[in-house]
Amino acid sequence: CSVFFMLKERSYGAILFRQVGDHRLYLLLDRDGKQWNFSKGHGEDGETELSTMKRELAEETGISDLLVAQNFHEKITYFFRQAGELVVKEVVFFLCKTAQEDVHLSKEHVGYRWVSYDDALHVLSFDNAKDVLRKAEALLASGKAVFQRQLTELA
Repeated sequence: CSVFFMLKERSYGAILFRQVGDHRLYLLLDRDGKQWNFSKGHGEDGETELSTMKRELAEETGISDLLVAQNFHEKITYFFRQAGELVVKEVVFFLCKTAQEDVHLSKEHVGYRWVSYDDALHVLSFDNAKDVLRKAEALLASGKAVFQRQLTELA
């Protein structure tokens, strides 16, 4: 009988967009010249989901002026290997809107792009990121996204 253990990680991220006329542009980050994704990162002691997402977004992009959709809280799960150990990672994404165009990248990323929804679907490296973007776009297209500056923590 063998016992199987997996390490668990949890991160929080932002699907960030800005409105330019009647177009939405989404911010994608290039981690290493070949992996395009959304801003995300691990929580620190005492942080909430929301405060982690806001801190990571500010650290990775310099963007801190944002509105958060109170009715969007999407989770993805995936597996990877780290030092020979299988890790299950869960990432919770918030949908955020900003008027800030300027991005100041941290050393974690080598590039960024503001892209349309269709372009984002082609540029994003991972299917689960594309799936969460589709959900965000559907909510925005429906006109039912509810944004506010200070979002209380979700249960």
